[in-house]
Amino acid sequence: MKATKSITVLSLLMLISLQYAQAQQTRTEKDLLGEKQIPADAYYGVQTLRALENFQISGVKTNFYPDYVKAYAIVKLAAARANTEVGRMKKERMDAIEKACQAVINGKYHDQFLTDLYQGGAGTSANMNANEVLANIALEMGGHKKGEYQFIEPHDDLNMGQSTNDVYPTAIHIALILHNDKVIKEAELLSQAFHKKGEEFKNLVKMGRTEGQDAVPMTLGQEFHAFGAQLDAAIDALRKSEAYLYEVNMGATAIGTGLTASPGYSEKCVAQLAKITGKPIVGPKDLIAATSSMQAFVMFSSAYKNLAVTLSKISSDLIFLTSGPRNGIFEINLPALQPGSSIMPGKVNPVMPEVMNQVCYKAMGNDATVTIASRDGLLQLNAYEPVVATSIMESQALFYKLMPLFRKNCIDGITANEKVLKHYLETTVGIVTALNPVLGYEKTTELAKEALQSGKGILELIREKKLLTEDQIKKLMDPVALTGQKL
Repeated sequence: MKATKSITVLSLLMLISLQYAQAQQTRTEKDLLGEKQIPADAYYGVQTLRALENFQISGVKTNFYPDYVKAYAIVKLAAARANTEVGRMKKERMDAIEKACQAVINGKYHDQFLTDLYQGGAGTSANMNANEVLANIALEMGGHKKGEYQFIEPHDDLNMGQSTNDVYPTAIHIALILHNDKVIKEAELLSQAFHKKGEEFKNLVKMGRTEGQDAVPMTLGQEFHAFGAQLDAAIDALRKSEAYLYEVNMGATAIGTGLTASPGYSEKCVAQLAKITGKPIVGPKDLIAATSSMQAFVMFSSAYKNLAVTLSKISSDLIFLTSGPRNGIFEINLPALQPGSSIMPGKVNPVMPEVMNQVCYKAMGNDATVTIASRDGLLQLNAYEPVVATSIMESQALFYKLMPLFRKNCIDGITANEKVLKHYLETTVGIVTALNPVLGYEKTTELAKEALQSGKGILELIREKKLLTEDQIKKLMDPVALTGQKL
C-alpha cells in the first residue's frame, strides 16, 4: 500500500515536472531591436511579443471580435492570391498560406491574435500579429517547425507587396462589413417586433402628444408602427453607409504610391477581396487620398450614431408611456423583469429601455471619438486608426448583443392598458380638434376653455349641452374617422 502511494506521488511529480518543462520551452526570434524568447507553443512571433509588452492597456484583444480576426485572414489570403497571379509568389507557397488563412477564417487559432486594440504605430502590431501567426500556422501545416521562417516568412511572404497602412484599414473595412450584416439582421427582427405590436394595437385609440401635451387622437398601433418605421429608416442608413467601406486602399503600401507592390497587384487583390467576401469591393481613384483620409469611417460611424439616436428616442418614449403606474402615463405595460428597488416594495423599473439608452449613449460617444481621431491624422497617414476601429466595432458589438434581448425581454411582451387609453381619450381637451369640422373653431374653443376650467371632459360637455347626438359622437369617435388609419 505504501509502495503504491509512493509510485503515485512520484508519477504526479514527474507529470508536473514535464508540464513545467514544456511551459518553459521557448524559441528564439529576432527583429531590428534584438532577440526575444518566444513560448515554443505560440504561433505569434517577436513583434507580437513586443506589442504584448508595450500595450497592456484595455485588456480587449484583437480576438474579442472574431470578424476582425477573420478579416485579417481574408486580406492576407487575397494578397497571397494576387501576388501569385502577378508572378511574384510561388504557387506552393501561396497554397500553404491559403490553408492557414482558411483555418483562421473557419474560426481556428483565434486565441493567437492577442494584441491590445489600443496600440501605437497605426496598427503595425496588429498587422504583424496576423503575419506571424499565419506564417507559423502555414509552417506547421507544411511539416515545419514554428519559427523556421526560411520556408515562409512573416514579412517577405505574408506581407508581400503590403504595408500596415493598407492592410490595417482594409481589414477594419472588411470586419465592419461582416459585422454590419449581423447587426442589420437583428435590427430587422426588432423592427418586425414593433410592427407586430402595431398590428396588435391597431384598434386601440389614444391621444397623441406633442411637446408633452395632448395633441390629437391616434391609435396605439400607429404609435408602434411609427417606432418600427423609424428603425427601418435607420437600417436603410446602415446599408447605404456600408458602401463607403467597399473602397479599400490595398496596393497603396506606405502612403499610396504603391512602393514594393508589383504592377497589377492592387487590382487583382481588390478583385480577390470582392470574390472572397461576396461584396462589391473596389479600389479608390486616388490611393494617396484613400490612405490619408478617414471619410469612410466617419460616414459609417455616423450611421451607427443615427441608429443610437433612433433607439434611444424609442426607449425614452417607452419609459414615458409606461410611467406610473398610478401617477404617470401608464398607457402600456413593459414586462416585469426584476424588482426595481432595494427599499421601495412593489417598484418595477423599465430596465431594458434603460440599458438600451446606456448603449446608445456609448455609441454616440464612440462616434464623437471617430470624428476627432479622423480629423487629427497628419499628412499621408492617420496614426489614430486603432481607436477609430475600436470605437465602431464596440458600437456594432453592443447593438448586436442588446437588440435581441431588447426584443425578447421587452418589446414582445408589451401589453396595452385599454381602460387608461379610453379614460384619457374621453377626458382630454385634445379631442376637441376632431370636432372642428362639425362644431366650428369658435365653438370648440369655448368647449376647450370650459373643460379646462371645470375639469369636465369634452364629450361630457357635449352631452350636457346636447350639441351632438350619440350617433354623431359614435361616428366622430370611430378609429378611422379619428386617425385616418385603414383598418
